[in-house]
Amino acid sequence: MIFHQQPTTYPKHVHLMVKNLSSATNFYEQILGLHILEKTPSIVKFTANGQDAILTIEETIVPKNHVPNVAGLYHMAFLVPSKEELGSVFNHIRSSGYPFSGASDHMVSEALYLNDVDGNGIEIYYDRSPETWNWQNSQVEMTIDPLDIKSLMANAEQTTVWSGMPLGTVMGHVHLSVANLAEAESFYVQGLGFDIVNRYGTQALFISSNSYHHHIALNIWGHPSSIERDEHTLGLKNYSIVYPNEEAREIVVLRLKEMGVSVSELNGYVSAIDPSGIDVQLFVR
Repeated sequence: MIFHQQPTTYPKHVHLMVKNLSSATNFYEQILGLHILEKTPSIVKFTANGQDAILTIEETIVPKNHVPNVAGLYHMAFLVPSKEELGSVFNHIRSSGYPFSGASDHMVSEALYLNDVDGNGIEIYYDRSPETWNWQNSQVEMTIDPLDIKSLMANAEQTTVWSGMPLGTVMGHVHLSVANLAEAESFYVQGLGFDIVNRYGTQALFISSNSYHHHIALNIWGHPSSIERDEHTLGLKNYSIVYPNEEAREIVVLRLKEMGVSVSELNGYVSAIDPSGIDVQLFVR
């Protein structure tokens, strides 16, 4: 996972607000195969490697009705180490009877899609070798082709007991629905320092660090609108980005402040609010 370690800047953790902690916990533990790292009456933190939190779910006491087509999480993407392990994940979820929402070959990767019990989008994928990625003028080619399910199943690890999501699983990327693509580009590229690696017309933007195919994706499909978020808003509460060192983060913080972005320097991290109202937490490795 060379694109999710120093000196790369990458997403690491997602925090969701859910309606029912018990049902959401069951999904992420039994269906997705994450392991509980910490648990309180209102919050559960999940891990893949047994040490680092990759996902936090929090139950809101006063859940608001779901508002369709708003800015926020389009999907969070769990990156597994190999095609064999993706095949094992596929076999497990299929055998559970939980429905998939899609499956695609993106040329740089192969991916499965589903929604959690609250409707939050999830991608599970593995990357093909970077040597096979096709770059033209600093833009990486990605496709949306049908996934060869038979090939995926044939390559699945031959294990009799499901032990959960692979230990090497990381938060590969975060895909966001945003209210204004130009404003989002300014925040994430000029502000946070990511590079543009693919433009999908005027509708979507894929950005990354260290020539990954994308650490963050931004889209305006369906023309999502911003909403005022509070502690009861369902869906994405925040997500984290990890910088290689304090100096790199400090440069970003200074740029954001010059741009007039709402920035709060808190205990151990910096919170920056993007133009769609999404809380992005900036950490140092």
